[in-house]
Amino acid sequence: MRSAFFALTAAALFASTAQAAPASYAIDPTHTFATFEIDHLGASTNRVRFDKKSGSVEFDREGRNGKVEMSIDMDSLTSGTPAFNSHLKSAEIFDVAKFPSAQFASDKFVFEGDKLKEVTGRLTIKGQTHPVTVKANKFTCYPNPMLQKRETCGGDFEALIDRTQWGVDYGVQYGFSKQVRLVLQIEAVKQ
Repeated sequence: MRSAFFALTAAALFASTAQAAPASYAIDPTHTFATFEIDHLGASTNRVRFDKKSGSVEFDREGRNGKVEMSIDMDSLTSGTPAFNSHLKSAEIFDVAKFPSAQFASDKFVFEGDKLKEVTGRLTIKGQTHPVTVKANKFTCYPNPMLQKRETCGGDFEALIDRTQWGVDYGVQYGFSKQVRLVLQIEAVKQ
């Protein structure tokens, strides 16, 4: 009787552990965008989008944790102005020839109750890696009607960074802002 009790307890523990395992998601490139915004001498805001990105997400809804790994093709940046695109890609700013990609790797999802509040991680630009906290403006999971109801999770996120930490300091001497607003729209499909 005692061994049957231990066997049932072990089976129940194994089953609950198996249910709590993180699920794997692939980033949907058609619903995932990375942009940045920087003040242009108080007159306007320059906005730039990166069109090529890839990555994966692991999300444990019950454990309220996960991880994100995302890579951004720096050559895919677009500002809407070819000359500005070329300058951004030059050695003076992003040095895309030497550093063709940027990466974000999270280490923690922070929840308040059931609501995702922020994601902490490390951002690598121009070969330099520094911690970043990305605020979740909204986040949800839903059965995607376009993908046979496969679970899709995603949200809108943002962070303010000091670009000079990553060696992106062009124009600071002319009065351009060091502060850059990163805006991330991410959706990922359960695999």
